[in-house]
Amino acid sequence: MITELLTRADGQVGEVIENANRRHHVRRLKRIGWDHAFRGNSSGWGTGMLPTEGNHVDVHIDGTSALPAIVAAVRGARSFVHVAGWTVNPDFAIERGTELVTLRGLLSEVAKRIDVRVLVWAGAPVPVMHPTRAESKQLMEKLVRDSRIRGALDKRNRPMHCHHEKLIIVDGTLAFVGGIDLTDLGGDRFDGPPHDKATKLGWHDAAASLTGPAVADVAAHFAMRWEATTGETLPATIVPAPAGESRVQIIRTVPEKTYPALPKGDFSILEAYMGALRRAKRLIYLENQFLWSAEVVALLREKLLRPPTDDFRLCLVLPRRPNNGNDDTRGQLSVLEAADRQHRLIFGTVGTPGRQKPGVYVHAKVGIVDDEWLTVGSANLNEHSLFNDTEVNLVTDDAALARTVRERLWSEHLAVDCSGRDPLEVLESEWRRVLNSPPPHRQPLRPIPAVSRRSARLLGPLKGLFVDG
Repeated sequence: MITELLTRADGQVGEVIENANRRHHVRRLKRIGWDHAFRGNSSGWGTGMLPTEGNHVDVHIDGTSALPAIVAAVRGARSFVHVAGWTVNPDFAIERGTELVTLRGLLSEVAKRIDVRVLVWAGAPVPVMHPTRAESKQLMEKLVRDSRIRGALDKRNRPMHCHHEKLIIVDGTLAFVGGIDLTDLGGDRFDGPPHDKATKLGWHDAAASLTGPAVADVAAHFAMRWEATTGETLPATIVPAPAGESRVQIIRTVPEKTYPALPKGDFSILEAYMGALRRAKRLIYLENQFLWSAEVVALLREKLLRPPTDDFRLCLVLPRRPNNGNDDTRGQLSVLEAADRQHRLIFGTVGTPGRQKPGVYVHAKVGIVDDEWLTVGSANLNEHSLFNDTEVNLVTDDAALARTVRERLWSEHLAVDCSGRDPLEVLESEWRRVLNSPPPHRQPLRPIPAVSRRSARLLGPLKGLFVDG
């Protein structure tokens, strides 16, 4: 009886706080004319930068795929290389062949002949998060020392938030947009399947390389931030010629009053996600570092309670233990579990066999809806990324690409070729079998430990309530 009363009170308190937090976000975005972002639109696009035709997108799964592609592009640059990140480590081994090449070694060599600029978050002013202001300054000084690399630290962030995007623009004709940081802070990004490092935390991530007209939008975003930070205006990037068949939009989170060029901000990541998730008919597949956005969880919960079709499934890949927001994410899973009356929810993590190994951290930020809509970028599904940190994703309605990326991710996680198979069949046969099988088994996919009580999901929303402004 006491347990039942506590559970009921727990749920009621959770509803009150989360509803207050959602109302706060609505009031804030309504003041600046962005409240339509909560509705999204059925196309799955945002209303910031316009979609462009004629692009080509490659999605690199894990650092062992993305980092060699980045190195090759940077080495082949002819006019400039621009990098924007959360943080960078000059000593990060970005190439690991017969010799190790550090990030500083790569960029300083290229900077001898062309323009190289690096823009990162200035760090936390209060040493409760890393990197701190002092750490960011030291890293930047080490990166640019005795080189022609131009570096800048961006302090234009909201209190307790950061600049989180991960971008590389080469010659204005190629851009990398994704979630992979050029650092080993927290874990080594140079990792790939089977993610079985014996002594280091494994790392699952994703980044997209982009050619075609949409590259100009990535370059313009970097130029806006560089000018606001340094006062230097960069030459406008000439819009590249068509390079493929994909329609692509660059979507962002830029809080209002952060940059003079965007006084009302840009919340098109929230808008695109809400529109795409709301229109989903058969499948929502999300890989993310966090899941504690009250707005996103409320929409997913509604999908489970009132499924749009008999075949509808919601599939999630999340970290076993997020490096922060742990209880928030797992508590939100308990909300979705409670709404999953028809057994349409499937969720797991990426792991390694054996209890002695450090495991794998899921850091990817990928969303796929109905094999028709795909987003890859830096944005997590939390209040930070959707409202307060600067973030950049790309989104495309290239159905063939969306399906191929999903099949590649599932093939990696299940250690089974998923090409050409119906997603519902794979979920019901392969995913459920693996997640319900006792260890050891050879597939990297693992169940997530029992979720927290509902009250445990409140820390993230509470933090958002107090620091969103």
